[in-house]
Amino acid sequence: MQYPWLQHYPQGVPADVSTQNYVSLVDLLDRACQTHAQRTVASSFGVSFSFQDLDHHAQCFAGWLQSLSLPQGSRIALMMPNVLPYLVALLGTLRAGHVIVNINPLCSPRELSNQLKDSGACTIVVLESVARTLEQVTDCPALVHRVVVPPGAMLGGLKGLIVNLGARYVRKLGPLQPLPGALSWDAVLKVGRQQPWVVPTLCLEDLAALQYTGGTTGVPKAAMLTHGNLVANVLQVEAVAKPALQDLLSSPLTMLTALPLYHVFAMTVCGFYAMHAGMKSVLVINPRDRASLLYALRKEPPHILPGINTLFNALVHDARFAQLDFSTLRLAFGGGMAIQRPVAEQWRRITGRPLIEGYGLSETSPVVTANPTNAKEYSGSVGLPLPSTEICILDQEGQRVGVDIEGEIAVRGPQVMRGYWQAPVDTAAVMTADGFLRTGDIGRMDARGYVYIVDRKKDMILVSGFNVYPNEVESVVCELPGVLECAAVGLPDPHSGEVVKLFVVRHDPLLDEAAIHAWCQQQLSRYKCPKVIEFKNELPKSTVGKILRRALRNTS
Repeated sequence: MQYPWLQHYPQGVPADVSTQNYVSLVDLLDRACQTHAQRTVASSFGVSFSFQDLDHHAQCFAGWLQSLSLPQGSRIALMMPNVLPYLVALLGTLRAGHVIVNINPLCSPRELSNQLKDSGACTIVVLESVARTLEQVTDCPALVHRVVVPPGAMLGGLKGLIVNLGARYVRKLGPLQPLPGALSWDAVLKVGRQQPWVVPTLCLEDLAALQYTGGTTGVPKAAMLTHGNLVANVLQVEAVAKPALQDLLSSPLTMLTALPLYHVFAMTVCGFYAMHAGMKSVLVINPRDRASLLYALRKEPPHILPGINTLFNALVHDARFAQLDFSTLRLAFGGGMAIQRPVAEQWRRITGRPLIEGYGLSETSPVVTANPTNAKEYSGSVGLPLPSTEICILDQEGQRVGVDIEGEIAVRGPQVMRGYWQAPVDTAAVMTADGFLRTGDIGRMDARGYVYIVDRKKDMILVSGFNVYPNEVESVVCELPGVLECAAVGLPDPHSGEVVKLFVVRHDPLLDEAAIHAWCQQQLSRYKCPKVIEFKNELPKSTVGKILRRALRNTS
């Protein structure tokens, strides 16, 4: 079979990557801790944390877990934002031979209960500030061990005290009384320090993480990611990043970690890849706190800045961002949702660097495609399949379609999940007989192998039998001066089946419906034009910053 995209890889990017040099993800990360022991692996609130520190504390956490005599492969839930203990628990869980279950700290008690019961997690490590949520979960008998982490943990005496006091008494976060039956983070590490750590027998086929996702059907379930899946994706990301970083690869690099590490994109790119490459991750707890984000960018200018469209959009519309020094920036990498052309163009004008767009999903560990990282301009594509990755476009009958014909994107490669946790029917529904994952995303591939995302299957709007893709409508509307951001959804209509409703956040308060209607009529076919426009002060977003069209549909 011919793979046209291989002819368009930048020089030095291989057609394939091999995981054969690694026994497991633990092996890959342990080598990084040994090789880069004296480098800084992360900074938080201005406090530096070395690879040597991470190595030591992760071994203590692993020792504590092993002291519980849990069966290998037990599920350990991590419910924390971007704090130093997350990295320690992440590596420590893997070193103990167990499985990571990432949980959004902002989830509801119902959502937390569902994920704990479904995963069978026996242990949870939770940030004190969101421990109230855990306190309300009383129906998970398998959950025996609870560990509470104060916000200032691992920051040192005075700095840690200040952060704890600010969270507890100024911002009024979390319970002031200890969670009944829970252990403190310091107590756990103290116990683990006194325990022998036994190296578990692991292989690339072993399960490493359960990553909850809406999947291709919108029903939350856990993608089973193996050690091999994650090692492969780290090596794939490393391969495609090299053209942008080539003359700096022997130097300690800095990555801004504003995306939450419990999200698969950040876990793989800002966590595992950054560790593997000996980078420093500058941890930002809340990227919506613009002052803190800008301070981090100013204080520790990054070489690499992963993000999503809403994050980049917020920055380019903040006058303070344009005043920063971008001389160190080599790679701004976007995923999670479509990068819109006006955002990319403003980013290029302000920073002097293009936004490099990629594509992935939880089921693929997550990265599947990326534009060449030495590109000079925004392409409008999500790029080429990564090394060792095959992509084809399927019609409704599951047959491959030709060049530039729209269909469902299907992926095959070493980063594709083992399946959905305890959901064989759901797994069978998305996996083809020849090992491709049907993503649920609509796209096309051009003759060079570049992939273009049209939209999600479930977000498509059907107007009088014509397909309307929200991404296209949103992209057009965002080019109108005065629009900060927008989202398009379908509304039921007795005449056409559905019509397009547009939600708009204004940058110019004088922008009105008439201007938007006129713009859309110039740029879009009539059936694609929004029939209803609603202005809002803000749009609902996930903790990663992705606009939640489903939430908007539910309010319409």
